[in-house]
Amino acid sequence: MPDLLIELFSEEIPARMQRRAAQDLQKLVADGLVEAGLTYASAAAFSTPRRLTLTLEGVLAESPTTVEERKGPKADARDKAIEGFLRGAGVTREALETRDTPKGPVLFAKITKEGRPAAQIVAEVLEKTIRNFPWPKSMRWGTGTLRWVRPLHSILCILSDEAGTQVVPLSVDHITAGDSTQGHRFMAPDRFSVTGFDDYTAKLKRAFVVLDPAERADMIWHDATNQAFANGLEVVEDAGLLAEVAGLVEWPVVLMGRIDEAFLDLPPEVLQTSMKEHQKFFSVRNPKTGRIERFITVANRDTADNGATILAGNEKVLSARLADAKFFWDNDLRVAKAGMGEWLKALESVTFHNKLGTQAELVDRVAALARELAPMVGADADEAEEAARFAKADLSSEMVYEFPELQGLMGRYYLKAAGKSDAIAAAAQEHYAPLGPSDAVPTAPVSVAVALAEKIDKLTGFWAIDEKPTGSKDPYALRRAALGVIRIVLENDIEINLQNRLRGCVVGRALHVWAISKKLATLSVSDILSVDFSIEDEREKYVKALTGNDPEASALELVAKGDDILSFLHDRLKVYLRDQGIRHDIIDACIAMPGNDDITLLVKRAKALSDVVGTEDGENLIQGFKRANNILTQAQDADGVEYSYGADAKFAETDEERALFKALDTAEAIITPAMKSEDFATAMSAMATLRAPIDAFFEAVQVNSDNPTVRRNRLNLLSRITQICLSVADLTRIEG
Repeated sequence: MPDLLIELFSEEIPARMQRRAAQDLQKLVADGLVEAGLTYASAAAFSTPRRLTLTLEGVLAESPTTVEERKGPKADARDKAIEGFLRGAGVTREALETRDTPKGPVLFAKITKEGRPAAQIVAEVLEKTIRNFPWPKSMRWGTGTLRWVRPLHSILCILSDEAGTQVVPLSVDHITAGDSTQGHRFMAPDRFSVTGFDDYTAKLKRAFVVLDPAERADMIWHDATNQAFANGLEVVEDAGLLAEVAGLVEWPVVLMGRIDEAFLDLPPEVLQTSMKEHQKFFSVRNPKTGRIERFITVANRDTADNGATILAGNEKVLSARLADAKFFWDNDLRVAKAGMGEWLKALESVTFHNKLGTQAELVDRVAALARELAPMVGADADEAEEAARFAKADLSSEMVYEFPELQGLMGRYYLKAAGKSDAIAAAAQEHYAPLGPSDAVPTAPVSVAVALAEKIDKLTGFWAIDEKPTGSKDPYALRRAALGVIRIVLENDIEINLQNRLRGCVVGRALHVWAISKKLATLSVSDILSVDFSIEDEREKYVKALTGNDPEASALELVAKGDDILSFLHDRLKVYLRDQGIRHDIIDACIAMPGNDDITLLVKRAKALSDVVGTEDGENLIQGFKRANNILTQAQDADGVEYSYGADAKFAETDEERALFKALDTAEAIITPAMKSEDFATAMSAMATLRAPIDAFFEAVQVNSDNPTVRRNRLNLLSRITQICLSVADLTRIEG
């Protein structure tokens, strides 16, 4: 069986597109061949800045002949129906076969598809792939109709086996496939022929082209770390930059340059960001001081002077870039040391959202909420409020304007320069966290207060203006904000009742929106947080007082929106806990209990219940509870009464009944104080001990006794079972 080699040679492909393009080439060609009947043993795709390469081993020499049987219309069908069937099947009337079926004589056709040579199929599939390639961006050039990411120069397409090499006959927009390619643009530009994949890779390497991007990345990292180590330094790891640089060169040559002394005192993050974004340089750090002192650049060729000219040019360009960064840094420090009033004032003219006001108004809301949350997370209220007021000041700085990805981090530097406390400075950087599921959450109390306030404000603000996530769309990253609230609360073991605060914040944001729409002064939200919005009269009185009895504002179902956010948090919590192995029905059983707005206690309850349900006693207890609950429900429906009180051991007739009464007394004595002290593990364990006496009771006792007194007592006993179990969690929601 032959091997297939394809190379599509073009002008430079953007590094960010190469990996996906190689994957697309493999998928489109391989799937197309298989669909046409050509299977293969293995496949691999590669990319360099100027080529996409695909190799398939063990391709069938030709597709197999296939015979397909197709059922047609009835034998006595109209001529038009039969003629249509003949056209679709591609056969003549004489080739049809009539067979008797339960529905009468029916026409059948046998369609034979002769096998075709591999070269013919490959040509068809590859041309279709090239003409319909899914580039994110593509272009046309010259007078042709073909679109490619950059002008396509040549196509290499060969089938090779023991008998030799065959060029696949293919032409796309006057580009005819052949068996040749060319090497490095400058170091080996001449074309050369190849006979197969091994010959191809060997000749490419001799022509200064490393085909495999992973190999190029390994070469870059190995040479970079060796050069840094030789100078007592270390390269700052950056997997994304490494992958990008590997996509910029075909023959990587690693060079280490110096940074001018004038720029070494810039924050290392500024140096690193500037070099990465503008020059694609790796930062080289002094491990003793943490300063960035050198840089690594990767050239695409060897030179007679061992890269000296390239380094000199790069150092000159870098100095110009860093001069700008130093200018920004010096100007920003001047404003920071003056108290940042200039930046805070600038936030008044920056719109956060057209319905939610300016960045300055956002800061006011977050500061009020951070002050409210501070005692609950162990932070000083004054310090938390001050941290929130300065947390976004750096958004007005020149450095963050140039490098938005440094927001928060630069705020930390500037607040330290302004003489603020370490806690306030840290909050500027940490209040954005976590930005992703693997990011660390803030743990310092002031940072926690501001981070929670910022995320709760975002959720309640966008809920107030009906901008909730829908389907896969989440333009304001509200799912991320919700997960951030959950992780901050859980990982810091914070017990906080969110429901009334969510209600209060939604009311505050909605009133804020109302005030903006009426062109009134912005309403403060600090006093709103103290209102108990679960009390309807108080809520309506407060809303009307602030809105002047405006019918539009007083008609808002604001509290329902706050409760909807809590449901949204619960949904995100289910996803979060599911990844930790806790079933959704167990979480539902705990969410159904009072106090479900305290996320920390909710999770502790869910984990304790999950541990119990995962045991044999727990699993059987659930079955016993459901049996008791079903019998009780059926009896209450049939009798029209509620059996919920009065079970008395003196009416017990069997040892199993008396043992169950005793077990319930013992369990209840443990469960009640455990639940009050929020010791869910102890409560769940005590509940699990009921498994054996409940099983024994159902084995030996007939609940629906002929004696009405005994029957009523036993039904009340079942009610007691369900009440004790339901005091721990809503076991009716447990599946199975």
